[in-house]
Amino acid sequence: MMGWRARLGFLIPPGNPTVEPEVIAMAPPAVSVHFSRMVAHGATGSLDGQDERNRTQIEHLDQSADLLAMVKPNVIMLAHTATSYTLGRHAEAELVQRLQDRYRTPFATAFGSVVAALKALGATRVALGTPYSEQTTLQGKALLEQHGFEVASYGRVPNVTNIYDETAERAYRLGRTIDTPAVQAVFLSGLGMPTISTLETLEQDLGKPVISAASAMMWQALRLAGVRQRVSGYGRLLAAGSEPTTR
Repeated sequence: MMGWRARLGFLIPPGNPTVEPEVIAMAPPAVSVHFSRMVAHGATGSLDGQDERNRTQIEHLDQSADLLAMVKPNVIMLAHTATSYTLGRHAEAELVQRLQDRYRTPFATAFGSVVAALKALGATRVALGTPYSEQTTLQGKALLEQHGFEVASYGRVPNVTNIYDETAERAYRLGRTIDTPAVQAVFLSGLGMPTISTLETLEQDLGKPVISAASAMMWQALRLAGVRQRVSGYGRLLAAGSEPTTR
């Protein structure tokens, strides 16, 4: 039987090629991962029209989640940080509660996972890095601030033509660029940008915690599903299991 330990469900944008391989790589033994595509139209991965695509995904979210719920996952995760940026804090909280009630299953967002992870790490001053437009990046910065974090530094991957063409090397360089002495933890947003292979290296080079939307989402999914195993190779958040530390 697949996923006899836990089944994790992920709702992902239609053009995203990154979430599935990264989540599969981070999954512990006997934990299966399952995916459903959200509904969006237009050029996938483009910075233009992103907010409109996010709103389309939100409008059709029940349709996508209904399909995913058929595999009876132990948890359902919304695997798209920018959708949370479009929603804002209040609307995101309402969406999470509504879907949790609808499916009687723990439901969380990638961004909500980041908030929980940063709190668990004890970080209040953070750096934000994204592959997004300036507008979307500032939405992310504002949402972090609404949750009580000080965004001590933020930046974007330069000259992005399509988020899904980005590389782990560019994610690494972004992390180096946005780090400052005041920053307690570095957060790389954007689940379409490959990040997990750079997290451990960035932590070694910066000497502080580095999380991405992908690593935080997987950490939270495992916690909500009751899987407490430590997962090595992707930064101290996952390596510490349920007890991460900044020390």
